[in-house]
Amino acid sequence: MTTTPPFGRALCAMITPFTDSGELDLGGARKLADRLVADGCDGLVLNGTTGESPTTSDAEKTALVRAVVEAVGDRASVVTGVGSADTRHTVELARSAEAAGADGVLVVTPYYSRPPQAAVEAHFRRVADAVGIPLMLYDIPGRTGTRIEPDTMLRLAGHPRIVAVKDCAYDLLGSTKVIARTSLAYYSGCEELNLPLYAVGGTGFVSTVANVAPRQLRAVLDAYDAGRVTEAARLNRLTIPLTELMMASGLPGTVTAKALLGAGPVREPLQPAGREAVDGLRMAYEALQGSSPSGL
Repeated sequence: MTTTPPFGRALCAMITPFTDSGELDLGGARKLADRLVADGCDGLVLNGTTGESPTTSDAEKTALVRAVVEAVGDRASVVTGVGSADTRHTVELARSAEAAGADGVLVVTPYYSRPPQAAVEAHFRRVADAVGIPLMLYDIPGRTGTRIEPDTMLRLAGHPRIVAVKDCAYDLLGSTKVIARTSLAYYSGCEELNLPLYAVGGTGFVSTVANVAPRQLRAVLDAYDAGRVTEAARLNRLTIPLTELMMASGLPGTVTAKALLGAGPVREPLQPAGREAVDGLRMAYEALQGSSPSGL
């Protein structure tokens, strides 16, 4: 049975707008946040990989949270990434996020050093003990090199402030096992698994594609909740061509989302999408808009 969503169901992993000179564009962030909420996002996840967190300073991260919280008020939840490979630094970022008004923090597994499961568990507990707002754990072993194993997740679920998971583990069996035995809210972090995870008790999604197609992604969940399972599958299929180009064409989702949004440059080492890629993205985006039911 689907858990009560701690941050809503439809969450956007929001890009971070920059000015033409590469500086943080807080005005652009406020406008984008306002539009995303108006278009159906229950929550915004800031300062993740899609938000180019590896290249933004701690001060920029905090400023972005304050600006977006101010823009959306109580209309949507604001979760912010605070993950790093250093537990002490992660705690500092989490405390800053709480002070800036974030509703929750997204904490990725420490990367590159590949800590064993006992150390992974201790890392998350240390962060959860340091703040008074809830945590969403981010399980993405393809990038970090370390999985949050299902048994570790089962133990962490007992912490009162560990309430959710952004799931990019590509292990539907393991995720289903945890969903069945805990109250953790499971959010798909991989668009192609939004509907499959939801069907086995997931809570919703944290999506990069939602930067450009929030209504279409939300419509899939709405149809499923209404018992229109066949319609949900059909609506989901409509999103696949755009999802594939944005997330599986060899370009990072940040690059493809910014190409469609025109939200300023990306920071190096990322590079902007080339003309051919941009043209293909626009064609897929326009095709999705044209095939969506009236009102989306």
